Amino acid sequence: MLIYRISSPFKFDARALSLTCKVCKKYQSTETRLDHVGTMLPESGMENSYRVGQTFLHKVFAYRGVIIHPWTANISEQSKYQASSFPDNTNTDPAKSKALKNETYYQVLMDSRDLPYNRDEAFFVTTIKTDPSQSSETMTGIQTVPGVDYVSHQDVLPYSSIEEVPIQNDLFKLFFDQNQESKQFQSTERLHTWKNNNYNSLKMDKVYKETTGEIRVTAIPFFLGMKNSTGSHLQEYWWRYSIRVENLGDKSARLQERHWRIISNGSVKTVRGRGVTGKEPILNKDNPVFQYCSHMSLPSTSGTMWGTFRFERENGEQFDARIPAFALETS
Repeated sequence: MLIYRISSPFKFDARALSLTCKVCKKYQSTETRLDHVGTMLPESGMENSYRVGQTFLHKVFAYRGVIIHPWTANISEQSKYQASSFPDNTNTDPAKSKALKNETYYQVLMDSRDLPYNRDEAFFVTTIKTDPSQSSETMTGIQTVPGVDYVSHQDVLPYSSIEEVPIQNDLFKLFFDQNQESKQFQSTERLHTWKNNNYNSLKMDKVYKETTGEIRVTAIPFFLGMKNSTGSHLQEYWWRYSIRVENLGDKSARLQERHWRIISNGSVKTVRGRGVTGKEPILNKDNPVFQYCSHMSLPSTSGTMWGTFRFERENGEQFDARIPAFALETS
């Protein structure tokens, strides 16, 4: 089955791709154009992972990408239909959350042509800079690599591209070459080296989810490393975390406020603010998902983060959706 890409002034929910075989994007032009991008391949069941080098379309964010590494993640999920801010019986210990299943997530390289229609601050990984004279776990700084994402197996729609170079990304030709017999893309030594050198900061093994009413929040933490604080003998431990917020219902909701609590060394820190990453995203049928990444540093080797997002309906009704408690661990 052929896959087409619609160039249109409108953006559609890409989860309909499995039925319509179209990828929809938002363009500045008012012209609607149908572009042939490839042929859809059979989707694999949850028990079968896609191979490294497989090109795909993201069912939610509608970007083109290629798989660079599979990870097996432990999924902890809770559902709550009464959204109080911080009830007395709040479980802030992620270890006590019931792990429902394991699921494959893929580290992927995104097509740069699709990045303008998504947001740079949502799709990147963080690697660390180190001093060769110090421990490999001691970081001197961090650097971000844009156009890299982590994707659930169920969000992958595999396809075979008609383009000679299917993914436009500066790293694609460094990370992949094409097998002349099978015509499949395979990882290069450069990709193996990059993954090995940055394994600790790229590794993911736990995913935390919590649903409050019709809002589901997913959190994925990544430990980066330890850094000596400037001008003191104190040490800081750094993490990156990815947050995905989904509206599973039909009613529009605006994310207005965030309220975090962070536990470290027995003390609790509270952080409040408007929106997330300077935005107050509206989640509705056309755009039901919002994703972003941020960083956290602690003076100890472990901690816990949890909180709530405050939403407002179009009629002015406000409600809180819980952010799952997730562990910040160094191992």
